[in-house]
Amino acid sequence: MRRGRTEISYALMFSAALASACGKEGPTAPSGPPSFLVGTWRGTVTIQVNPGDPAPRPAETGSTTWSFALLPDTNGQSFRASIRSAHPWLPTEIAGSTALTPGNTAPAQISTLGEFNSPRGCRATFGSVGLAEATRIEADFTGTDCQQATFVGRVTLTKD
Repeated sequence: MRRGRTEISYALMFSAALASACGKEGPTAPSGPPSFLVGTWRGTVTIQVNPGDPAPRPAETGSTTWSFALLPDTNGQSFRASIRSAHPWLPTEIAGSTALTPGNTAPAQISTLGEFNSPRGCRATFGSVGLAEATRIEADFTGTDCQQATFVGRVTLTKD
């Protein structure tokens, strides 16, 4: 009878040791940014307003800064985008959502959608689709603004 209790005691101590070890972390991989996209990217945006009009205004280029923050639990493929534009027609801050496909490593397709308070007094929307490489993004940039205005263009960014 004594022997059975001793075996049970050893089994309980062994189980307790295993349980406490399970909560401890072992060696970890080197830490770094969770995605190549995270961080600040700077470049230019070129926009033409109402390109389908009979006499559209010429395309203009301005500087832009895009910052990407990874959304948790998204496999490194979904981000919050904060965009600052110093474009002559679009001097504003824009919030957006960005996704990478088919995976979270470069090169990948990048798409960004968002909305912003237009300098012309309305709520406007935009979309951008292109290619994200490790240190460069090239994408289209299109949207709608007040009074049914549309705009099209390109954005080119490099990582800081």
